[in-house]
Formats: sequence, structure tokens, C-alpha cells
Amino acid sequence: MSQINKLKILNDPIYGFITIPNTLLYDLIQHPYFQRLRRIAQMGLSYLVYPGAHHTRFHHALGCMHIMQKAVQTLRFKGVLISEEEENALYITILLHDIGHGPFSHALEHSVVEVHHETLSLLFMEQLNKEFNGQLALAIQIFKGEYPRKFMLQLISSQLDMDRMDYLKRDSFYSGVNEGNINSERLIQMLNVKDDVLVMEEKGIYSIEKFLMARRLMYWQAYLHKTSVVAELILTKILKRAKELIQKESTLFGSPFLLYFMENQLSTSEIDKDVLDKFSNLDDYDVMGAIKQWQFHDDFVLSNLCKMIINRHLLKIELNDDKINKDKYLGLKNKYSKQFGITEKEVAYFVFKGKLKNEAYSKSSEPISILKKDGSVEDIVEASDQMHLKALSKPVTKYFICYPKLID
Repeated sequence: MSQINKLKILNDPIYGFITIPNTLLYDLIQHPYFQRLRRIAQMGLSYLVYPGAHHTRFHHALGCMHIMQKAVQTLRFKGVLISEEEENALYITILLHDIGHGPFSHALEHSVVEVHHETLSLLFMEQLNKEFNGQLALAIQIFKGEYPRKFMLQLISSQLDMDRMDYLKRDSFYSGVNEGNINSERLIQMLNVKDDVLVMEEKGIYSIEKFLMARRLMYWQAYLHKTSVVAELILTKILKRAKELIQKESTLFGSPFLLYFMENQLSTSEIDKDVLDKFSNLDDYDVMGAIKQWQFHDDFVLSNLCKMIINRHLLKIELNDDKINKDKYLGLKNKYSKQFGITEKEVAYFVFKGKLKNEAYSKSSEPISILKKDGSVEDIVEASDQMHLKALSKPVTKYFICYPKLID
């Protein structure tokens, strides 16, 4: 019997060839828990706005692993000591950082599975650690922020991490929103470590400014595009309504895995291997397959919400700088309730309000630190001579109201 070559090379449209550096990483990628990410869209329902945005979290995770390899090479070249065990742990952690995402991620998280995706990622990693005889122990330590070398967690999760570097470049490419494109190669080349803290060399300051501006623009043009927002909100309400009907003992079509999470409200302490296995069989196809059937359900709310997604005939959404006028909101609820003969509780599925927040750089979080030529370290906002960077550190809030287009 021929032995499988586990040192694969993959072709990626963003970076070109990506190498899988060792057999452990190959085996993790081949595991059903990770292969499921092929069936989880990276940008949810954004393809309703940008038809090319059909890439998956599988793409993203591999891209993150690739640029982590580049980051390790750069830091070692600059004299930062990273052992082979630490290197491998960094690759494992970044590869698995999104493994806990469910179908359409945030919509499912807020309506069906109450456990946060980062908690699920950790539970998956701990289960994989058992299956791989403790080889993920250091990766888990880094992921939990328990490893003493702080810069390693910053490479995984910070305001300038490998996750953001990949998803901005990748989402920009697949959506066609060129304003989100960043020079990740330049950013990685400028990375360094001082006192075990990740820093950016001063000559990379303009690349960071471009990175933060790209992030602001990607949020408004892609992630918080009003059509993407209203589609995700409708999906959240579909799942909420379906769960409500199931709890009233209505019979709904659905895969065994989707129905399991619809019927059971689970806390973190209740998630064992059996639940993880069920969750690992839940993907975008389960949700969209159910929605295709639910559009024919006799429940007015569920049926109409599902048709909105299937036919891309969404609710109207208005964005405002000021809070939504209360009289307008109540008037729309009253009008739609009378027009379709539904209750006040049911009309809340079609007429609702909320707010969006866009914060490209958070001054309250761990800063992006600039290593100056004299060896001192300074927050990017203070080090930059660009006034717009100070503006980017202030969150922008917009208020929205959604209602059916059928109203005059």
C-alpha cells in the first residue's frame, strides 16, 4: 500500500502556493471537524450584495496559517527566538482559531446556539488534543492567553493579527471591494518583538495607517453594508421564529443536526464530545435547505421571512446618524400589523430597529505599538502624523430601521 504524501502544496488565489509544513497539520486539516469549514461561508449572506463572496472559512484558515509561516520567518530573521514547538503551536492555533464558527456564524450564534464561537473553538481544540495525544497542548495554552510569551497570542488575536491580515485581503478580493485590499506582505516584514510584545517598526507606520483605513472602509462597504446587515437580521429572525414554533411542538423540516440545536438550549458545561460531533455536522447547507422548505410553511411569519432570503426580496433598511423616531417606528408597526392581520409580537419580526458600530481602531483595547528608531515604543495614534488616524480611533454609530417594502 502506498503511503499518503502529507506534505501537500495548495494553490491559493491570494498568496499563490501554500505549503502544509508537517504531517500533524495535514492530519488536522483532514479531520472532519476542520473539513466542515469548507461548508461555512466566510462572509455569510454577503453574496446577496457581492456575487463573488462565496469563499469559505476553510480558505481563510489556510490563508492565516500561510501568513503565520511568513511572520515566524520574519521574526526569526530579526533574532526573535521561537522554538520548533512554539512555531508548530502557532500554526495549529491560527489554523483552528475559527473552527467553532457555526453556519452563517453570528446569525446562528444569536438565535440557535447560545455558546460563543470562540468557546466552541476551544472545546474543539481540547477534543482534538485528546485525539492527537496531547500534541495541541501548547497551542491551547497560547489560544487561552496562558502562555507567558505575550506576542504569540498577539499574532493570533490583537488589533494587528494574522486573522485580520488575511480576512481583509481575502474578503476584499472575493467581494471586489478594492478599498479593503492591504499589503499584508509589507506589514509582516515590519513586525518585530520587544520585551515579548509584538511591535511594528516605525518605517511600517504608513502601511498600518492604510490597514486601519482599509478596515474602516471594508466594514461600511462589505460587513456593515445595509443589504448584508438586513439579510443577516432576517436570517436571525427566521431561526428565532423556527425555534419558537418547534418549542410550541410544531413539526418543521430540518436535518437531525439542525433540529437538535433548535430543540435544545445548551450551556457550555453541557457540550461534550457527542454535542461537538453534532455541531461539526451542522453547516450552511442545513440552514439553507431548511429555509427552502420553510418558505412553504403555513406560518405567515416564517414563510414570508424565508421567501425574502430565497428570492432576495428583503426588508427595506434605512440608516440614520440619529436615533430612530419613536412615532415613525410605532406607526410602521401599527400599519403593517393591520395590513396583514398579525399580532404585535409577530409584527416585530418585520419592523424593528437597532444600531451599527464601526470602530477601525480601539484605544481601549491593547494598542498597536510602534517601535521607534531610538528603541522607545508608542501607540500608533500618538506616533502617526496623520490626523485621520485619530478619527479612526473614534467609533462611528449609525441607527437603522427595517420594515417591509410592501408598505406605501
